[in-house]
Amino acid sequence: MNYQMIGFVISRILWTEAALMLLPVLVALLYGESAIPFLASIAALALTGLALCRRPRQTALYARDGFAVVALAWVGMSLFGAIPFVISGDIPHFINAFFETVSGFTTTGATILTEVESLTRSGLFWRSFTHWVGGMGVLVFVMAVLPMTDGHGMHLLRAEMPGPSVGKLVSRMSDTAKILYGIYLVMTLVEIVLLVLGGMPLFDACIHSFGSAGTGGFSSRNLSVGAYDSAYFDVVIGVFMLLFGVNFNLYYFLLIRRFKEVFQSEELRAYLLIVAAAVVGIAWNIYHIYGSVAASLRYAFFQVSTIVTTTGYATADFNLWPAFSKTILVILMFMGACAGSTGGGIKVARFVILAKTSWGDMKKMLHPNAVVPIRFEGKPLTDRQVRSVHLFLTVYLIIFTVSVLLLSLEQLDLITTFTAVVSCINNIGPGLELVGPMGNFSQFSWASKILLSFDMLVGRLEIFPMLLLFAPSIWKRGSIRRHIS
Repeated sequence: MNYQMIGFVISRILWTEAALMLLPVLVALLYGESAIPFLASIAALALTGLALCRRPRQTALYARDGFAVVALAWVGMSLFGAIPFVISGDIPHFINAFFETVSGFTTTGATILTEVESLTRSGLFWRSFTHWVGGMGVLVFVMAVLPMTDGHGMHLLRAEMPGPSVGKLVSRMSDTAKILYGIYLVMTLVEIVLLVLGGMPLFDACIHSFGSAGTGGFSSRNLSVGAYDSAYFDVVIGVFMLLFGVNFNLYYFLLIRRFKEVFQSEELRAYLLIVAAAVVGIAWNIYHIYGSVAASLRYAFFQVSTIVTTTGYATADFNLWPAFSKTILVILMFMGACAGSTGGGIKVARFVILAKTSWGDMKKMLHPNAVVPIRFEGKPLTDRQVRSVHLFLTVYLIIFTVSVLLLSLEQLDLITTFTAVVSCINNIGPGLELVGPMGNFSQFSWASKILLSFDMLVGRLEIFPMLLLFAPSIWKRGSIRRHIS
């Protein structure tokens, strides 16, 4: 374990968070609010970063170092990111502030707040801006602005980026990070402009664009996007949520005119097919509620978009929809968006791989001597890749089951308990019943909020970086000479 390099990288991450807090400082000044909560947090971040910043002799980062850096960075940023809420009085209790901040950085959108419109403008801005920073990835952002390693940044990217596989777009990791965040920034700005052109105030447009870009779901309104009751806003935000749920590598391929790779993406086709089928099924099921095809499609499209991309906005209380529609939404909560997107969930890619391997295994049962190659995105899958998908799903189910069991000690109803864990571990935001789109997580005890915060981090970081923090072997001194790729 390269402790000096880990401390060096984390110091850069904390300084980056301090720099990012200058934006809510500016918002506070613009709206005549006190900037002290953020200035105090910036000072704490700067001093802690200074204490950790020691120039390492060996700058290589290997697999276990990458896992440790990513997990510690996300926990640290959440702890420091909660401080402004406590100092300002927006969220006085630190556990609640930590839960809200973890929900922000992990782009979950679950909230303990019963009323958000009374928050300070700077607090609302920081709350949603954490979505934007966490959406593409904290470490990806830092690598884009501060290249820190001698070429081993891939271990950071693999430990943080969602999905079963991650690769470089170009030869240098820092350039890959810049390309990803460049695309991310442009798409966010386009959405802000479209919302402003539709009549949404600039502040609200930024808040909702940060949420849909990071697929987070924090809103500046108590009724979320439904407060505007605008078909135009529903369509714009709904479309952009779907766009941010697509693998960002495909956008890069579009830019360099490799259209064939985009159109041949199996995951993209499966993603769009799932969305279309869910929208049609729910629209048919809720037609009797809204009385018109247009209204049914509008509400079905928005809720499918917000759930499958794990964003969490709401234009309707789907907790009141028929069981068939709610069941579809719960299934989409588990499925999630595409690998390499800002969305959460298990990911469409893993379900496609699982379906293909299951079909291949059934063929082998009928023809034991047959050789059945499994291909995904035009490439054959290795046994290691298939095993990694099965390992992920196995560990995911274990953590999910244990979390539901522990949360059941709260003595709440089963649907609330079950969907609270579903929404947190899949980074969704709303669940059903007490944690539905018109509810919140304030009724849970401090212990349950810590558990759900852990689930949010586990879900956003694809499980293993958080779990490996508790493995004694990862903290042994010394370097690993063999790269784990």
